[in-house]
Amino acid sequence: MTIPDHHLTQGERRVRSFHPHWKRLVGPVAALVLVAAASGAALLLVPGGWEYSFYARIAVCAIALVLLVVWSFVPYLQWKNTGYVLTTHRFTISSGVLNKSTDEIPMAKVNTVSSDQTFVERLLGCGTLTVESAGDRGQIVLRDIPHIQEVRADLFRLLEDATDGDIDGR
Repeated sequence: MTIPDHHLTQGERRVRSFHPHWKRLVGPVAALVLVAAASGAALLLVPGGWEYSFYARIAVCAIALVLLVVWSFVPYLQWKNTGYVLTTHRFTISSGVLNKSTDEIPMAKVNTVSSDQTFVERLLGCGTLTVESAGDRGQIVLRDIPHIQEVRADLFRLLEDATDGDIDGR
């Protein structure tokens, strides 16, 4: 989920485009494995000679399908449809599966950028990025940003270029 090239302004170029860190998918993948294993075991445990075995198998499959949609498919779609784009002029955050929400922070309006990482996040190379702007929203907290130190360095370089008037980064 990136900004199409025709939405970029004159002289604006894309610096970095990314999704939240893959660690957000650990729970949905674990749910997928557990639901598949549990439904497989339940299907095997339904006695074949039982007169309602067909309906029991249909019920197991229906319940498994609902659980897979809620616990695996929807979180995956949310992850896939959340995107961050860093350009020479702005930082764009877009999310939403059916309804789309987009926040754009112009580089000229960014006041401070800070990052936090737990020990596990340091091992995984992700963290929380807090961007404070002079706009109406104030602070935007972005969790599970991959390669957070590189993103932060790019943001600082772009902020420095914006304050120097060298918006194009040349």
